Amino acid sequence: MRKYTSFIYFTIFIFMAACSKQQEQVINVVSDGNGDSISTFNTIEEALGKVEEMRNENINSPITINISEGVYRLNSAAKIKPAYGELKLIGAGVDKTIIKGSKTLQLKWEKYDDNIWVAQIPKNESFDQLYINGNQQILARYPNYNENGGHWQGHASDAISSDRVATWKNPKGAIIHAMHRGEWGGFHYLAEGVNDKGELILTKGHQNNRPSKMHDTYRMVENVFEELDSPKEWYLDSNNQLYYWPDAKADLNNATFEIVQQKHLIDIVGSEENPVKNISISGIKFEHTQRTLFEDYEPLLRSDWTIYRGGALFIEGTENVEIENCEFTNLGGNAIFVSAYNRDVSIKNNHIHDCGATAINFVGSPTAVRSPSFQYYEFVELTKLDTIKGPKNNNYPSVSKVDNNLIYRIGRIEKQTAGVNISMAMDITVSNNTIYDVPRAGINICDGTWGGHIIEQNDVFNTVLESGDHGAFNSWGRDRFWHPNRSILDSIVTMYPNMPKWDAIHQTIIRNNRFRCDHGWDIDLDDGSSNYKIYNNVCLNGGLKLREGFYRTVENNIMINNGFHPHVWFKKSEDIFRRNIVLTEHKDIRLQAWGKEVDFNLFPDQTALLKAQNNGVDTHSIFGNPNFKNPEQADYTVSENSPAFQIGFKNFKMNDFGVKNENLKALAKQPETPIIWSANASKKNLKVSWLGATLKNIETMAERSAAGLNETSGVLILDIEDNSIIAKSTLEKGDVIISAENDKTKVIADLMNVYQNNNWKGVLNLEIYRNQKSQKLKINLK
Repeated sequence: MRKYTSFIYFTIFIFMAACSKQQEQVINVVSDGNGDSISTFNTIEEALGKVEEMRNENINSPITINISEGVYRLNSAAKIKPAYGELKLIGAGVDKTIIKGSKTLQLKWEKYDDNIWVAQIPKNESFDQLYINGNQQILARYPNYNENGGHWQGHASDAISSDRVATWKNPKGAIIHAMHRGEWGGFHYLAEGVNDKGELILTKGHQNNRPSKMHDTYRMVENVFEELDSPKEWYLDSNNQLYYWPDAKADLNNATFEIVQQKHLIDIVGSEENPVKNISISGIKFEHTQRTLFEDYEPLLRSDWTIYRGGALFIEGTENVEIENCEFTNLGGNAIFVSAYNRDVSIKNNHIHDCGATAINFVGSPTAVRSPSFQYYEFVELTKLDTIKGPKNNNYPSVSKVDNNLIYRIGRIEKQTAGVNISMAMDITVSNNTIYDVPRAGINICDGTWGGHIIEQNDVFNTVLESGDHGAFNSWGRDRFWHPNRSILDSIVTMYPNMPKWDAIHQTIIRNNRFRCDHGWDIDLDDGSSNYKIYNNVCLNGGLKLREGFYRTVENNIMINNGFHPHVWFKKSEDIFRRNIVLTEHKDIRLQAWGKEVDFNLFPDQTALLKAQNNGVDTHSIFGNPNFKNPEQADYTVSENSPAFQIGFKNFKMNDFGVKNENLKALAKQPETPIIWSANASKKNLKVSWLGATLKNIETMAERSAAGLNETSGVLILDIEDNSIIAKSTLEKGDVIISAENDKTKVIADLMNVYQNNNWKGVLNLEIYRNQKSQKLKINLK
């Protein structure tokens, strides 16, 4: 490790028993900066070495390592071992104490052409990210980086076309990023050459548990010299020549160049038999880890995920570990990974942003799972199935908490990611977190093993920005009872109705959260998710979906501009949906039955209520305006005269979502407050922003005549913002949308209702009037 104008102060706390109570004797060894103290160290490795030395001398008292202001660069991950005992690593604050997995280089630059400079990198150095004066630079890529460009901040269908590849002198080493054809995450490939057809020969692509072809459009390529064509782009060739296009303000002779070389920064590793105990890390900023795209990945049972089991901070085989008041940023992969056996891990008051993969993972070992299956179409035959409930051993995280963290802009490279991901774990609490600007789910639970999680008081929005068919909260439950063939699955659960609780042994609770998803469902319990209780949540946009599963109770929730999506239920699911406020009709798909109880709900209008009652449910439900007190300010408390009280609805707090830490709260964004369509459907001169377009209802004969319409109805596009989603479509200013997905759109509310039903697909079929003629077209929704 190299150290720059920094000291590690070493503090020893010795606790002694006296007079029937614990009396603290404190020895503080603090350097005065002149080298007079014998306990001043220049590197974290040296300080940890001193800890090991003291433990070998049978000094068993708690130890604190105070890390002073400065930048500490690691040559390898710092290791904290079981023998270190109770230990604290305390920095001077995230703005002062910084641990990095990078090193600085002194470079001599020469002109290559009018725009590009070149410098020789030492032959033994390799790296996958370059920072100049603290700012990440762009690995040469196509299309060029555009912060508002969507997937990977810019994508193109011709990214690896034969015509484009033909312009590259040496395609070997090109990195190709592509979304799953169904948009269920992404893939990352490495080019090895070109075949006789001029197509790339690709390896890797192992980062998704639902194999598919590449998406036709969502593709990006990087690490190609010929694509180095704009400021801030760089490329390192096979001779370690670094090519760089500086921006106009760059001063290469006085700049600080940092190259990223470490995958992990700190490893806290023990085992169940010999755990690392009582570790606390606080007040430190962690930066600069490598991408881990091409490391070994493992599937997370039959979920859609594969993962690299690692992160900037890797925790395995521990008890009572606390990570608090730290910052994790500019990381190539996962930020924090809690792996296999762990108990009492607390991750709180941290700021996690601008990371390549997932912010926080809790992932157990498949050795703890009884009769595990790993691929979607795998299944262990019933005659060979372990029928004992619960985990097989203790090799999983449990009784741990993720609390009061601010998480955003993660999944910058990998798309099978989340703010918090849980798999093969038990009793994990995720509370008071603010999570936004993520490509996929904000909070994800991969399987039912083994439940007991509490998801509460989180604010999760701007989610599913690059994937599809997911939720702000997303889960699966393809556990032992689940089978990919629905007829076989039906027969299994008929024979063994309690089998879903063999793995989901404890109920998972989702309560008092605010969720918003613009390309899916706010709460999405997908294939097999079972044994949940969901109450007191505000869903701002996408509603709530329950796909095939068992024992879910959903009550006292508010669903703005959307409602309930029950999909392919079992005959005896035992599901309950009651005392909820919904603002659309139920959106059921292929139900065999309607569960144990669907009743006592408040609908927006009589049409929606009658549709439900015609399906044999909601006998005691009613319709009417819920009379929210202040919906313009996202206060959906219902007024004293609200009909919601007639169905047993109870108000809950509307100001208790998200991070409570004052410093982090001051940094956090807030979700967009939606217009309530059911209450504004007939409002005159209503103007609404939608995907970058400004809309209004056709309301006058003049507007009707100008468009050549047969009736005074439709949705007029008044304006379109540059670089918006609508700007990239074939829609134009002055178009009138008269139908969507073959449903008439007489007013904006009609368009929004169809949009809500279909946004998870990523596309919308429209009929418009342009130049007094109708035409049909399809637009992308992201």
